[in-house]
Amino acid sequence: MNTAITVPRSLLNKVPEVTLSFWIIKIMSTTVGETGADFLAVNAGWGQTATRSVMAALLASALFVQLRTRRYTPWIYWLTVVLVSIVGTQITDLLTDAWGVSLYLSTAAFATALAVIFGVWHRLEHTLSITDIVTRRREAFYWVAILCTFALGTAAGDLATEALGLGFAWGAVAFGALIALTYGAWRLGGPAVLTFWLAYILTRPFGAALGDLLTQARAYGGMGMGALWTSALFLSVIVMLVAVAQIGMNGRQATPETN
Repeated sequence: MNTAITVPRSLLNKVPEVTLSFWIIKIMSTTVGETGADFLAVNAGWGQTATRSVMAALLASALFVQLRTRRYTPWIYWLTVVLVSIVGTQITDLLTDAWGVSLYLSTAAFATALAVIFGVWHRLEHTLSITDIVTRRREAFYWVAILCTFALGTAAGDLATEALGLGFAWGAVAFGALIALTYGAWRLGGPAVLTFWLAYILTRPFGAALGDLLTQARAYGGMGMGALWTSALFLSVIVMLVAVAQIGMNGRQATPETN
């Protein structure tokens, strides 16, 4: 028996509809998180500490704006996602490269942390659905979970491609296959909320493996495009898709006023 949960709707739903465009932007933002962080820290000469500080400050600012809005605004939402991707990558890199934490340990720790976040979220809100992010508390849970999925995805991706020796190409294939299986499970009637979050987690290591495949030198198993060109290409596509979404959103908001 289904039991309806009554929630005071102080906000319109704050996240986008899950469409093909959603997944394209999500995957590309994960790749930018991988390549963008590397470009700023290494190619641009910022160094890891300065890059982490600047990106954390930008993420805090973007989250402040996102949480202040009362409806889904494409450019604000996706800017926040891209910054979360970069910061999530840097959290895992900090643990692995600077602190020497094993990828096995960090992957397990982030998986446990995400399970705890989901458990508390569901206990308090009785749902993990992203189609009902209509209160500040739900949105706070959502963004904490998103950050954790990016950190977990980075650790799991590095574990698969580096520690387990899959390499970039086979890592992308492996995670792509898992995403396809998750999609198939959803199409066959699997739980929508569960399959969404599984796909969301899996797109992070898929995007990271894809980013490394494109950017790394051929001697290391990559295609040698470099972080600058890969980041610029993917950011261009993200900007184009987000602009289309923003124009469409503005059009829908203006329509009732002209009738």
